[in-house]
Amino acid sequence: MEKKKLEAHLGLRMDRTLHDKLYYIARYEGRSGNGQVLYLIRQCIQQFEAQHGPIPLEGEDKDRKE
Repeated sequence: MEKKKLEAHLGLRMDRTLHDKLYYIARYEGRSGNGQVLYLIRQCIQQFEAQHGPIPLEGEDKDRKE
């Protein structure tokens, strides 16, 4: 049986200038605005974990391999 991905929603409020510049960069890099935000979040997490180690998630079974 195929497992469904759990998705979460994050609404952001930002000023128009920040929004327009984010979307400009996203288009330049061939991403949607949403894709650009996800890319930046992943980059942030990757940098944090490189410096501080993996972030433990609540309820994560460390011995389970899929």
